[in-house]
Amino acid sequence: MSRLPYLRRDDLDPDGQKVWDGVVGSRGAELVNEQGGLIGPFNAFVHAPHVGRRLGSLGQVLRFGISIERRLSEIAIITVGARWKAEFEWWAHARMAREHGVADAVVDAIGKGEDPPFEADDERAIYAVARQLTQTGRLDQDAYDAARQLLGDAGMVELVSLCGYYTLISFLLNAFAVPLPPGATPAWGGAPGPGGAPGPGGAPGPGGAPGEPE
Repeated sequence: MSRLPYLRRDDLDPDGQKVWDGVVGSRGAELVNEQGGLIGPFNAFVHAPHVGRRLGSLGQVLRFGISIERRLSEIAIITVGARWKAEFEWWAHARMAREHGVADAVVDAIGKGEDPPFEADDERAIYAVARQLTQTGRLDQDAYDAARQLLGDAGMVELVSLCGYYTLISFLLNAFAVPLPPGATPAWGGAPGPGGAPGPGGAPGPGGAPGEPE
């Protein structure tokens, strides 16, 4: 159960309602749960709308407005989510990584903390950056040079910002004990969402997945 009470749209002041409308308008009404609140990190956003509005805007830019190919950005995101064992983050983005062309074996290895069997050098370079940043907060020269050759200077700023943003999202999810949606399967042995059952690789359970959560 979430440590933050779920807020319905009608519970919110005008600032909170603007954040709510921005989340649901850009990501879909499937983000509203049975209690009438928002799933994932978005319930936290509307509890502090002066923060949530800016986080939502940054998330939109880092998800959809950067130069990094979606296949590669999803590798960075799931690497961050796996580091912090952020169940909702993994549930949302492991499937997106697969949908955008990341091999099942790579996704599964990242989730298990094992060395991924990359066949693509660009995926290996992105993973190395995300892995080193989340493990040590630093980046060695070899990893930096490989990723910079791929992305350029602006792309490196985007990638480091992406890793930082999803670290923040992982902290919100973990600090407030945000549950998985109904039918979703935990990746690291936590309790499944209502109606869920354990399955391989943290894949969604029978309840399915809403479109484009954070």
